[in-house]
Amino acid sequence: MKIEVAARPPQKFLGLLTRKERWGLSWRGCLVLGAVLLASAYLLMVQVQPFLAVTDRVDSNYLVMEGWVHQFAARGAADEFKAGGYQRVFITGVPVAGSGEYDTDSNTEAWVGAGLLRRAGIPEGFLQRVPRRQVDRDRTYGSALALKAWFHEHNLVVQGINVVTEDAHARRTRLLFQEALGPDVKVGIIAVPNPDYETKYWWRYSEGVREILGESVAYLYARLIFHPSGPGKY
Repeated sequence: MKIEVAARPPQKFLGLLTRKERWGLSWRGCLVLGAVLLASAYLLMVQVQPFLAVTDRVDSNYLVMEGWVHQFAARGAADEFKAGGYQRVFITGVPVAGSGEYDTDSNTEAWVGAGLLRRAGIPEGFLQRVPRRQVDRDRTYGSALALKAWFHEHNLVVQGINVVTEDAHARRTRLLFQEALGPDVKVGIIAVPNPDYETKYWWRYSEGVREILGESVAYLYARLIFHPSGPGKY
């Protein structure tokens, strides 16, 4: 009986390289793979903006607005305040971008944002500025820490807040505020749409591309890489 021995694959360079038979995609396989990738990319384009620009309110008497936002978001915050029956609106913010370091409270985003709310029709008596008097590695997280410190210093027990911010920044804002305030405070989020582009077709506008791509990267950084020095320390 003759026993066949499988031939050794060809080798070169003292056996460091071998040649073996392998499977590869046919032209039909390439077409199917290309179609799957295109469909996945399209679904991602359609779903990423609603994912980032989330609105999810909680039951609360306190509204918070990030002070760096533009006039359209301040108008949205004013409408929310009037419709929601809130007792007070807190405006958070670090030193204005380009300032370098803190010098005065009036040169913080909290003061600038309060001015936008006054022009949007919110009386001064309802506004509470909460500046963050230092520049942080993550400005949103630092602003949330300043708010936590204000609650602590004024013995205000808060079980929930709703935070107003711009469009695609919303999911990252909620994540970082929740990280800073801790599990005892429920954080709701309200995303005000950016009027500079049609959110449903954001990829058709340069402003939309910059915002969505930038916020996608920033959210992944906040979710996967950013780690504060301590849980909610201020």
